[in-house]
Amino acid sequence: MLHAVLDDFPTARRLTYLNSASISLMPQPAVEEMIEFERKIAGGGTIGFDEEAETQALEVPRNEMASLLHAKPDEIAVLSSATEGICTVAWSLEFKRAGNVVSTDADFPSVVYPWMRLARSKGCEVRLARNHDGVVSEHDIEKLVDDRTSVISISHVEYGTGQRFDIRWLSELAHSHGAILVVDATQSAGLMPIDVHKDDVDALVAGGYKGLLGPFGSACVYIRADLIPKLEPPLVGWRSTKVPYDLDATKMPLAEGSKKFEFSTMSYSSATGLGASLTYLRKHDYSYITSHVMSLTESFIEMVARRHPATTVLTPRKKNSEASIASFRFQNRDQSAIAAGLVKRGVIVSQRFNGVRFSFHMYNSEQDLTSAMEKLDQVLTN
Repeated sequence: MLHAVLDDFPTARRLTYLNSASISLMPQPAVEEMIEFERKIAGGGTIGFDEEAETQALEVPRNEMASLLHAKPDEIAVLSSATEGICTVAWSLEFKRAGNVVSTDADFPSVVYPWMRLARSKGCEVRLARNHDGVVSEHDIEKLVDDRTSVISISHVEYGTGQRFDIRWLSELAHSHGAILVVDATQSAGLMPIDVHKDDVDALVAGGYKGLLGPFGSACVYIRADLIPKLEPPLVGWRSTKVPYDLDATKMPLAEGSKKFEFSTMSYSSATGLGASLTYLRKHDYSYITSHVMSLTESFIEMVARRHPATTVLTPRKKNSEASIASFRFQNRDQSAIAAGLVKRGVIVSQRFNGVRFSFHMYNSEQDLTSAMEKLDQVLTN
């Protein structure tokens, strides 16, 4: 299967691309579908993209994302970014009196900033569990949650270390205090299994350009069916209504389900690319992709730890705490210089959290690990 996959990711043949946690490579079939869509619009306007076509433009990514998350299509909204999704949920909520929001200081800023901004207007408190070398213990999160907690907002997989949280445990913790769980799955969707109904998740967002293999300008938000009627969209527009092309400015009947959060004309070519990438993932078997990237992560951590025993492995080694990211801190070295040295040698990685982050996807192989290890040895001996 890998040989056929590499035909769809030409850059993965040319370079050792281990940076999907920053930007994934897109499969060529999805790229071509996205370009063809944009070409048709640019050259023909409403010829072939009439009112009906525009109304239906988000249905493929909606349905594909529902399949990936084991959700219902009516629970999925297609937006432009994960940040937009978190802000949409945040500004839709009613907060408990003197309520608080719990997250971590190791999380991606967009998982925390919307709640900080909200705190200025609504007076809620933002509580952040402290990290230790990028890892946050479940116990430290649990200590911050009480009966005034309105939301636990957290990444399923942390961008810096690749720490993976137990979503089911987090939802039970939130619900036991009358709070909701908001998950950023940008670093896990398409890579790790997610069942939003089984895990009782209230809301989940995922940007398109990492694990989902999609383009910038595309994202999805899941909102639990029974929560949707309780949320008032913070932003509304012509697409928010039941029949968008009624174009009646005298009344505003909101659409059913999560469609009411899709308020605006957006980059439909990005949505088209996301839909094609999600279809590509499904056809290559979600479970295969998960087992493949998990195997690469575990193998590479073992390789580095064996070859360079003084290195700090930032990624948790506890069972079910790893994902598709392997992060290391090399002793008494400039981590940025190591990352730059690897990139110079054709191994594409990122420096994050004062460490060097390697991240894997379906287009990577054991040969990539061997190549990365060889180049890492060269950098570390310089």
